[in-house]
Amino acid sequence: MAWPLKADVNESIEYTYYNANADSSRSLLSILNSSTPIRKDGKYFHGYTHWHVKWYFRWSEKSDGRCKVSSVTTELTCKIQLPKLSGATSRQRDQFDRYLSALRIHESGHCQIGKKAAATIDRKILSLPEMSNCTDLGTAGNDIGNQTLREYEEKGKQYDARTEYGRSQGAWLDR
Repeated sequence: MAWPLKADVNESIEYTYYNANADSSRSLLSILNSSTPIRKDGKYFHGYTHWHVKWYFRWSEKSDGRCKVSSVTTELTCKIQLPKLSGATSRQRDQFDRYLSALRIHESGHCQIGKKAAATIDRKILSLPEMSNCTDLGTAGNDIGNQTLREYEEKGKQYDARTEYGRSQGAWLDR
């Protein structure tokens, strides 16, 4: 008996902004460092992306108890936090606009990692083989999801290391 398979990844991306009030006597870096709510290990960050993946799957059970995945729905929620500059001089505004564009590209890269994680979870769960019972199938599916999340969280760290937290993408202020 062939079982119909259905997979579905739903994505949601949300942007939030924190305010940075410009001061013509201060550098853009100083303004953003004093305004950002994003701090980790004593360091200031001007942008942050948090992604979260959830998955749900259904199965079909045969009369002998054997079980096979029939559908998977995977949800990605990606939240990107960025600065919003007010009261800037034209020079600060130009510098900020260039910087924000690069920062947005960097943070979107983190969302892309989340998207790949969601798609991988979806695909791997959907391709699980038929198992002798539904309990084992449920455990295997959730194990795949959790292991994949760990792998892609590590890829996020590698992305930051490779891009120097966006510096190689232009998301950097020297002063």
